[in-house]
Amino acid sequence: MYAIVEILGQQFKVEAGRRLFVHRMEKAERGSQVEFDNVMLIDKEGQITVGAPKVEGAKVVAEVLSHVRGDKVLVFHKKRRKGYRKLNGHRQNFTELMIKEIVA
Repeated sequence: MYAIVEILGQQFKVEAGRRLFVHRMEKAERGSQVEFDNVMLIDKEGQITVGAPKVEGAKVVAEVLSHVRGDKVLVFHKKRRKGYRKLNGHRQNFTELMIKEIVA
């Protein structure tokens, strides 16, 4: 059984027992449980339910495992023959979730 759920403006395919990295959830503390009710699709052993826009009465329950930072991404800009070079680095903050169950 899996579901397509919207978390913080992004859509994820989730299954029970899987770990998931989403953008940092500031208000969620480590060890707390969070629920997402914006479920767009549920697949139960081949029986697919598609919401319009979301499936009524469905939710995904997850536990917050940790807050981590991603790998550094380097952004390099250059204009040839002009002597212009600029290097920026960025590390995204993530929240690691463990999907506990999908309630349909």
